[in-house]
Amino acid sequence: MKIFEFLILGKNEPILAILTRLVNAYENWNAVSFNDEKTAQEYFLKNKIDIVLLSSGIENDVEKDFTSFCLKEQPDVEVIEHFGGGSGLLKSEIEHRLFLKEKK
Repeated sequence: MKIFEFLILGKNEPILAILTRLVNAYENWNAVSFNDEKTAQEYFLKNKIDIVLLSSGIENDVEKDFTSFCLKEQPDVEVIEHFGGGSGLLKSEIEHRLFLKEKK
């Protein structure tokens, strides 16, 4: 079974903790989270990431720059903006992107 590696970037620590817990609750999903984009970039360069979740509190320019960086370094990565909506929505967003990725 493939393990999907997640990187979560956001500025709200309690939300980051919740997202990390929710993602890690699934057997084949593994998440690490960061509140600093530079540290996240360093981690990203050293690890194969399947999904990047962008959470709340990120400035628009940082979000655009980080997304561009991720896609340049690992073109197959899926970048998802997730700003709330509960665990069901999060799971649906992720599963939908994984489904689309498999169809490519």
